[in-house]
Amino acid sequence: MSKPLYKVTFLNHGKVYELYAHRVASSNALWGFTEVGELVFDVHEGLVIDPTEERLREEFGNTRVLHLPMQSIVRVEEVEKKGASAIRDAASGEKVVTPFPMPARPR
Repeated sequence: MSKPLYKVTFLNHGKVYELYAHRVASSNALWGFTEVGELVFDVHEGLVIDPTEERLREEFGNTRVLHLPMQSIVRVEEVEKKGASAIRDAASGEKVVTPFPMPARPR
């Protein structure tokens, strides 16, 4: 039997983050926090397919466990399969566009 997969939606610096993880539990070490571990990211060789996924991997790729305050968590869903991770504006709900890096223009 495979591990359960969770979609965790939480507030971070005025934005709504949507990440996927295999482990979500209340923290035994920190009262009022939720532990989110075994984060799941798409693995692509070569070209970057989704710049938002790449940005999230850069920010959280080496994270063993996130300790999120309970009041920052919007939702935790157990899902069948991984969808696209996202960063959204907290006020409008629109996806925050992560631009592709552009080469410097010669002067």
